[in-house]
Amino acid sequence: MFWIRLRSGIILVVLAVIFLVAGGPWLWGCLTVVSLIGLYELYRVVEIHHQPLGWMGYTAAVLYSLRLLWVAGADRVPVYFFCLFLILFLAVYVFSFPKYQTEQVIMAFFGLFYVHVMLMYVYLTRMLNGGVYLVWLIFLGSWGSDTCAYCVGMLFGKHKMAPVLSPKKSVEGAVGGAAGAMILGMIYGAVFAEQIPVEHAVFGCGIVCLVGAGISQIGDLAASAIKRNHNVKDYGKLIPGHGGILDRFDSVIFVAPAVYVTIRCVQYGEMYFPALFR
Repeated sequence: MFWIRLRSGIILVVLAVIFLVAGGPWLWGCLTVVSLIGLYELYRVVEIHHQPLGWMGYTAAVLYSLRLLWVAGADRVPVYFFCLFLILFLAVYVFSFPKYQTEQVIMAFFGLFYVHVMLMYVYLTRMLNGGVYLVWLIFLGSWGSDTCAYCVGMLFGKHKMAPVLSPKKSVEGAVGGAAGAMILGMIYGAVFAEQIPVEHAVFGCGIVCLVGAGISQIGDLAASAIKRNHNVKDYGKLIPGHGGILDRFDSVIFVAPAVYVTIRCVQYGEMYFPALFR
């Protein structure tokens, strides 16, 4: 199992490098497909993956992606877009009553945000000025944090962070993951300081990864909570040794928008409040 997991991890990293470096339509297409698979996995948990309610969710996800592509990566999608699809979800619920449970309708709309909208922030981060370098902070804050948390937890973990939900996670591991991610971010900022469009790249990258690492813990536990509530071990079997898309990208889904927003705050802060960043 270890070697299968390692091999799958290496393949994932190679594919991530290829598409993140390529950027543009290639990354957009890859993330759209990955998020649709993740959405399918989530919908399968509540048994709407082959139902009209599920197809409505897939359609909304595709239209959202097309909106991002057509407006060159702008991160503002009109609120009425989501209002429209909420109405359509409820219309399917009402006119097919009592075929669906309320939870299924809520999960259909929730999945659109949780899986698709949040994961597409990887693309939005890549589209920023200097995004070819900034986008890696998402993975340092998520996968880097996971690796550091695992190592520290194995060596020093004593206090359970969420004993019922995830007995193997410890407070020491969480702290170690956050500290490790921050250090990795600072090292990354030092190496690519000239290419990163932030005045204090080392400090800025460290802060971004620290924020991402803290939020990645929530993402990981949230995905586990959904599985526990529905008695599911893994979301899928697409990635040998890891499970499904949601099993491997659960933390990335949460970290991507957090890193994007943090980067934008740092950039705006340096632009409008330069004295605070000297």
